[in-house]
Amino acid sequence: MRKAIILYNDIKAGQLTETDDGDYIFQYDTDYIKKYPEQFITFSIPVRKEPYTENRLFPFFEGLIPEGWLLNIATKNWKLNPNDRMGLLLACCQNCIGAVSVQPITTKDEA
Repeated sequence: MRKAIILYNDIKAGQLTETDDGDYIFQYDTDYIKKYPEQFITFSIPVRKEPYTENRLFPFFEGLIPEGWLLNIATKNWKLNPNDRMGLLLACCQNCIGAVSVQPITTKDEA
């Protein structure tokens, strides 16, 4: 299971999880819901209490992953499979252009 904190303008907006079964869950943070109920990270994922679940990476997060020559550099430098979309998101999207960034959550096993 891999997880990441999703930041919107450096504010914790929620958490993205890839389950061991390969499903993806995005859950808005309860404080974010209270303070910013109308400030969604993307139109396709409006702010709500219930988690969003998909059997593949959400298109919005998929769009944050580099493409072309930059993807080639990332996969070679970090020795990542180009099909490992969550791995690429965690490795490449900590300093994205725009309001959203992805901060990996490391467990004791990974540290």
